[in-house]
Amino acid sequence: MIRVTTPLNNGKDLRAGDEVAISGVIYTARDAAHQRLVKLIEEGKPLPFEPEGAIIYYVGPTPPKPGNPIGSAGPTTSVRMDSLTVPLLEQGVKGMIGKGGRSPHVVEAMKKHGAVYFAAVGGAAALISQSIKEVEVVAYPDLGAEAVHRMVVEDFPAIVAIDSLGNNVYEQGVAKYRKLDVEGAK
Repeated sequence: MIRVTTPLNNGKDLRAGDEVAISGVIYTARDAAHQRLVKLIEEGKPLPFEPEGAIIYYVGPTPPKPGNPIGSAGPTTSVRMDSLTVPLLEQGVKGMIGKGGRSPHVVEAMKKHGAVYFAAVGGAAALISQSIKEVEVVAYPDLGAEAVHRMVVEDFPAIVAIDSLGNNVYEQGVAKYRKLDVEGAK
């Protein structure tokens, strides 16, 4: 397990397949928030958080139960943000957390800007929420669960799915099983 702290200054040492525990501040944003963030960038306005070294978690958390900072906080399918990701990487975002693969243009932008894509385990929302210690809305409260939240996390569990070199566990996994299938057919 590799310990990662935010802001993410050097994701270049992380490799696809590494298991990580993230601690520090991460931000949440989904589709609607991404649209607004990109609009701010296009208008030359500042983002509601410091993008340099930031990690964005694609999540729409549920309301907290009494005494907890958050309810369930499972990852959203990341490809939904792909058309809006590159401008954020250009602003200095260095990490993203979600589930599923990413499009080739996002992977190329990650390589160019030294960013990393982490996969959180879908279906483990209650477990993931235990690593979230503080939550506050920092932008777009009208979006409800899809508002931009600032989360303080401790040992947030994730896997490096795509590293800053473009190595991709989704592709590596398919290649591994293709090879096994071919070898088994001999």
